Amino acid sequence: MCDQGVPDSTSSSLVAAAQQLTEELKPLRFAEPVSHVYLPTEYAWESHRMYLEKFGSGQKKVLMLGMNPGPWGMAQTGVPFGEIPAVRDWMGISSPVNKPENEHPKRPIEGFDCARSEVSGRRLWGLFADKFPDPDDFFSDHFVTNYCPLVWMGETGKNITPDKLPKAEMMPVEQACRKHLAAVIDALQPQWLIGVGAYAEKKLIEAVKEYFPDQEYNTGKILHPSPASPIANRGWEPQAEKQLLEMGVW
Repeated sequence: MCDQGVPDSTSSSLVAAAQQLTEELKPLRFAEPVSHVYLPTEYAWESHRMYLEKFGSGQKKVLMLGMNPGPWGMAQTGVPFGEIPAVRDWMGISSPVNKPENEHPKRPIEGFDCARSEVSGRRLWGLFADKFPDPDDFFSDHFVTNYCPLVWMGETGKNITPDKLPKAEMMPVEQACRKHLAAVIDALQPQWLIGVGAYAEKKLIEAVKEYFPDQEYNTGKILHPSPASPIANRGWEPQAEKQLLEMGVW
């Protein structure tokens, strides 16, 4: 196992794949009801790169996949499920964050100065930090990434989920994101592919079918920690831990 925090060929591959995904997504345009699109792997690239280099070295046992950035998490920090205290205090990652090209007045990007909490990230990283007080112990066997780094918003600032967008607009997004996910799987060589929610599990299965048809992976899912989920609001951490134990991931 490689030393955490020391960039190697694996983390270098992750950085290159993220750069390519950003370049492919940046020129895409979306019609109404989308009024604003954020791409945090561009304007928060420095902290995203730090995350990949610090924790993406060496092969992993478990790859966990989320959907796309939350407004107070990855949209601010560039780190998946990027609840600020977890990223800054547990992971030890902090850097200046630029502004997106077209900033929504109701969704300002304040980077690590943002005072809002990303509940999904607080729950997810809170569970992992509780089980692994030293982040290097978690990231020696686990890695967390997002399927798509884009955030779509309407005029009111309301988040628009990928499933609400026309298939024609999503096709180039899906192709780029699946290719990126395949590159992450290829670099990390995980035994387990775990979706954080059913949507992410579906995307993992699609990527494997397209890019690794002859390879076998253990796939599964855990409950998504979103506060919009009534089940998740009834104690997400013990439920997710139970799922990971029952699958044999932990």
